[in-house]
Amino acid sequence: MVNLHTTFMGLKLKNPLIIGSSGLTNSVENIVEFEKKGAAAVVLKSLFEEQILQEVHHVIRQDEFSNLYPEAFDYIGNYSKDNSIGKYLELIQQCKKAVQIPVIASINCFTTDEWISYAKKMEVAGADAIELNVFVLPSDPMRNSERNEKLYFSIMEAVLKQVRIPVSLKISYYFSALAETARKLDWAGAKGLVLFNRFYSPDIDVDSLKIIPSHVFSDPTEISIPLRWIALLSGAVNCDIVGSTGVFTGKDIVKLILAGACAVEVVSTIYKNGNDQIPLMIKELEEWMVTKGFNSISDFKGKLSYKQAENPAAYERVQFMKHFAGIE
Repeated sequence: MVNLHTTFMGLKLKNPLIIGSSGLTNSVENIVEFEKKGAAAVVLKSLFEEQILQEVHHVIRQDEFSNLYPEAFDYIGNYSKDNSIGKYLELIQQCKKAVQIPVIASINCFTTDEWISYAKKMEVAGADAIELNVFVLPSDPMRNSERNEKLYFSIMEAVLKQVRIPVSLKISYYFSALAETARKLDWAGAKGLVLFNRFYSPDIDVDSLKIIPSHVFSDPTEISIPLRWIALLSGAVNCDIVGSTGVFTGKDIVKLILAGACAVEVVSTIYKNGNDQIPLMIKELEEWMVTKGFNSISDFKGKLSYKQAENPAAYERVQFMKHFAGIE
């Protein structure tokens, strides 16, 4: 019997499969089912900073509040925020009572405003860790890369002052120097890096002349990006690395662990294939380990990372020389 146990940010996991943050992790019933199917941990649906702000603005804009004095606006604003965070804290508490697997809170944020104090409330509610989902699209020509990247450190450092539970960052690959940034985040106290974030992708409907969402779910081909960067960063950072995006099968889990990940987050495959995909992925991982003679995850973790692979240059190659230059 192979040993599938692994650890992420000091959290003990019975296997490497984590259910990532999504609408699927917004109810206790779903999370109980995920545990029954074999998931090792869950990341709750993100609490969005902008969602909280929008709710506050919506309440304050109501006509019945239009003639209130300034102190009343502050009261209403704070009440709306507390109501929003209150529901999330209740979800954490209920999940911790219902399941034995780690429950990770998630915050989708883009500033260091007062929402930072909510991190402490999540810890008190019982969250085992916090995943900070931070992203700034580098689209403003007036903001240089240093200014954009500074925000990641400011948010993380502010949260770390609030909590003692481990904090991970789910980031994108939109960095001018991703490897350096990852190392600095590690040095600054991040216990984990989740590679990578997946964003809303716009498309254009040429018939209605409207901007519409495109590619809501990931597909298996997208695994190549996290695979490359996990392999490159494995051994270069001390914090744990989790793979995300394009993980659909047990063999995909194998690939990312071979590259250096300690675990993976899955979402799209559950949406597309249902909860029964969880035990199928775990079984496929087990069968592969038996076939290869590996008794534990640590036996092959990072075996094909940049530092351990026989041909590490393959991870740095960016041009298709063989296929497009006639090289055989």
